[in-house]
Amino acid sequence: MSKDHFQLTRVTALPDYRLGLSYADGHSFEVDLREWIATTVPLRPLQDAALFAQAKVGFAGRTVEWIEDALDLGADNLRNLALEQAGGIGHERIWNWLHDTGMTPDQAARALGISRRMLIYYRDGEKPIPRAIWLACLGWEAVRPTDDSLPRTIPTAREYAALHA
Repeated sequence: MSKDHFQLTRVTALPDYRLGLSYADGHSFEVDLREWIATTVPLRPLQDAALFAQAKVGFAGRTVEWIEDALDLGADNLRNLALEQAGGIGHERIWNWLHDTGMTPDQAARALGISRRMLIYYRDGEKPIPRAIWLACLGWEAVRPTDDSLPRTIPTAREYAALHA
């Protein structure tokens, strides 16, 4: 299986701690790293604008690298962040939702009314997550159905609290 969507072909350091990213699947993104740099101790060296400007494509196009084997960021994480900053839904949300619910991909696909294959495309970032699918994940989380029947009402605040206790 090709993971071109996570393979970088070009990285450009931009002003204000932003990166221009081009991926092998033809998509390009801009990502703002100011918050990550300010709040993540290992990234603090990147506050040096001269070092930040040295960003380059790292090993096999899977990272953005500043200091070889010492300071880099994964291309998949950067793409996820760029999608989120642009108002999209990053694939890591599906990973986290699966982890939080404890569901297998088969169970999650059934709960969402989609094929297992499509769920895995979303989870692996191979296809963009439609807003309706993410809203269905949130809805499932809110009602936590215990069987295959769909709820007919939204839980009250008390019922919601009990479900999440």
